[in-house]
Amino acid sequence: MTKLSVNINKIATLRNSRGGNTPNLLKVAADIEAFGAQGITVHPRPDERHIRYQDAYDLKKTVTTEYNIEGNPIEKFKQMVLKVLPTQVTLVPDAVDNLTSNAGWDTIEHQNYLKEIIAEFQAHGIRTSIFIDADKKRIEAAAKTGTDRIELYTEQYAVQYALGNFEAVKPYAAAAQLAHDLGMGVNAGHDLSLDNIAFFTKHLPHLAEVSIGHALISESLYLGLENVVNMYLDRMQQDQ
Repeated sequence: MTKLSVNINKIATLRNSRGGNTPNLLKVAADIEAFGAQGITVHPRPDERHIRYQDAYDLKKTVTTEYNIEGNPIEKFKQMVLKVLPTQVTLVPDAVDNLTSNAGWDTIEHQNYLKEIIAEFQAHGIRTSIFIDADKKRIEAAAKTGTDRIELYTEQYAVQYALGNFEAVKPYAAAAQLAHDLGMGVNAGHDLSLDNIAFFTKHLPHLAEVSIGHALISESLYLGLENVVNMYLDRMQQDQ
């Protein structure tokens, strides 16, 4: 069964936009777990524009499901991960000024670099995953790094699915099968949503985990907005 890990970066963005502690990141994470999600994901960036490094430490004390920390393994990130000791670290090659992740690792060019970092994390009992495109040669090179898993970068699938191109899932299915055959677990993430998740999970063999944040939080606003508006209207009328 594929597990759902919820990325709570957008909750931190909302909190940071106003200051203070509303919404409370730790409570939201606990609620998401209580609602049935099997994991919590955070992706702290150097400028801490959403998840702060301190959040990563605080969440370690409260998350009871799988805890996944994503990011580019610069020195500050690496030292934080080694202190927090999450369930999983997902290595993402995003630039400092990226709004969001927009490419997977070139595991051929950076193979030795990744091999060294992965070995260090694994020595501390942390499962490792590499964010990667659905590319045969790069997946084969990923296997040589010793990583436990790969995370397939699914933006192109989401874009093509929205255009009605259901064949777009095939390269990801082939990539997942190849990764499995090479001894790696398979995760996936980026722009997966309620619209495209059922088709994706149905056609992806050996899919262990999906990490979903932006769409899930946005959909939660839409699907919960009517309920909250009516709760306000009801309470405003109680004493009239």
